[in-house]
Amino acid sequence: MNIGVMIDSIPALLGGAGLTLQLVGLAVVIGFVIAVLVALARLSRSPLLWLPAYGFVFFFRGTPLLVQIFLIYYGLSQFSAVRDSALWVILREPFWCALIAFSLNTAAYSAEIVRGAVQAVPRGQIEAAMAIGMSRLTRLRRIVMPQAVRIGLPAYGNEVILLIKASSLASTVTLLDLTGVARTISSVNYMPVELLSVAALIYLAMTFVVTRAFKVIEYLLSGDRRQPRAAVPLPDQPVPDQSLPVASGKTK
Repeated sequence: MNIGVMIDSIPALLGGAGLTLQLVGLAVVIGFVIAVLVALARLSRSPLLWLPAYGFVFFFRGTPLLVQIFLIYYGLSQFSAVRDSALWVILREPFWCALIAFSLNTAAYSAEIVRGAVQAVPRGQIEAAMAIGMSRLTRLRRIVMPQAVRIGLPAYGNEVILLIKASSLASTVTLLDLTGVARTISSVNYMPVELLSVAALIYLAMTFVVTRAFKVIEYLLSGDRRQPRAAVPLPDQPVPDQSLPVASGKTK
């Protein structure tokens, strides 16, 4: 292991890590917004809403992320209608293609997390809110969503971590993210073990920070902030049992 090469590559790899964080951050925000809409459509009783939402979730959960990236980046460019449209300004850039693929992929998984969390809210609380005359929007805002967030947060944290690791696939469409920079440098100095080891440590640091952040959020939302109980002083002498008769001490 060439430690000098590993140390010298840190600035360039950190630059690639910045692009990785930018890509993942935007994908998480966009994907969560789409996920909430898809989850609400999945919970709807109208076939016009839940059927397209089910098809969206089924496709993006049932196909590999790498295939989705290739379909968006390479596949759409084969259609002349796409190249002649205003969307070509976006679809010809690898960053936006990777962002679209990551956002749609994480939205499909997050939608199922949101749907499961909403369905896990006790039915009795919803019926109680209906009994006191709460509207559906008020029930969703004050009863369902606060509890659904606490229920689904651990699973959503795992999804964000998986997205960070899956972001390494962005290098397959010429993006110089963390993995892309490591591959580029290793193709020049022929030291892939050193470069990929440093990249792995940076990925590990990012996932550690995200994991701790979700742990803090879970703690703040759980309300489980137990205070230490005050010590109860023990009496100096035992208290006699008043329920038993006390002998007078007199004899005949």
